[in-house]
Amino acid sequence: MKILTVCQYYHPEPFRIHEVCEELAARGHEVTVLTGTPNYPMGVIPEEYKNGAHSDEIVNGVHIIRVRECPRTPGKAGLAKNYISFVWHGMIKALFMKKDFDVIFVYQLSPVLMAIPAYVAKWFSGTRRIALYCLDLWPASLASLGIRKESLFYRFMKFVSVRIYKGADIIGLSSRMFEKYFCDELFIKDKEFVHIPQFADELFSGISSSERSGEATVDFVFAGNVGMMQSVDTIIKAAALVSDERIRFHIVGDGFALEQCRRLCEDMNMNDKVHFYGRLPVEEMPRFYDMADAMIVTLSDNDLISYTLPGKVQSYMAAGKPILGCANGETMTVIKEADCGYCAPAEDAAQFAKLADDMASAGDFARMGQNAKQYYDRYFTRKDHVNRIEKMLM
Repeated sequence: MKILTVCQYYHPEPFRIHEVCEELAARGHEVTVLTGTPNYPMGVIPEEYKNGAHSDEIVNGVHIIRVRECPRTPGKAGLAKNYISFVWHGMIKALFMKKDFDVIFVYQLSPVLMAIPAYVAKWFSGTRRIALYCLDLWPASLASLGIRKESLFYRFMKFVSVRIYKGADIIGLSSRMFEKYFCDELFIKDKEFVHIPQFADELFSGISSSERSGEATVDFVFAGNVGMMQSVDTIIKAAALVSDERIRFHIVGDGFALEQCRRLCEDMNMNDKVHFYGRLPVEEMPRFYDMADAMIVTLSDNDLISYTLPGKVQSYMAAGKPILGCANGETMTVIKEADCGYCAPAEDAAQFAKLADDMASAGDFARMGQNAKQYYDRYFTRKDHVNRIEKMLM
């Protein structure tokens, strides 16, 4: 197949789309990617990508075409400028690209607007099929920015989102609960849906998990983006409530909410229990996984987040690590199904602290870690993921 992939984000940005595309290329498909200039998550363009460098290149068999975009900045206006700039430049580029693709593959993160260049490419070519893989629900994602459902802008974006989703011939869903949102909220019921769960970086599958008996501390590690939707402040609040003096929380990652979390930690005098490391290269993560008795996933308490399963859950499971969660919906369901840890309701710092104490007291980390790895191997492997993507594209 000749595949045009459209996604605003691509390597070196921390999304697994490049692994999918490279695997499809390795299987003999001709893969072209239309993407933006890397700057996620902090709006900083790496030096090697400035001034249009690497705007048209082939990497590991994938033809990558990058268009200009305004880097992300904090706040609604900064994000809107970033989103719209990719759509605009992506549409222009789509007009002048080759026209002989068999299928257009939209790897849809936020915003859903990133799919628009795919439709322009379809309208001005002979391509008849669009397959959309949904990882972020729209317009529900706007709620995380504080935009009310009753607002004119939300209703406009709902109209646009429905049009985009209805225009796809098939929709892949990264979470089982997404279909409920499409049916109940967007009234899209006559569409072919297929569940395609995410997978972990192979680096995490290679981490050997071992029981850390006899350690002076019990270490819980959060790894990933530190934004408002991740509710990392819940970890800090829970740190003040745990009774087991051995417990330590470690936060590895960066994001717009990081400084706010640091200040909260200072204000609550929790620096002895909560440690921040900032954003580190993925190659450095194995040492933190090895340090961890269990890994942490926390999410905000809203309807959108309850539908999602963060990719970090797969990474934790691939490494054979127990999970201490504070989340609703799909995340809580998976942790309970796998019997690989404990999970409190989203933003419930008191219950989260209690479960941290219970987990530290039980010391049943090895069994829960084994359960996590078994669940991952059954449902979340990279091979199975790409097999499902490939089938969706055909």
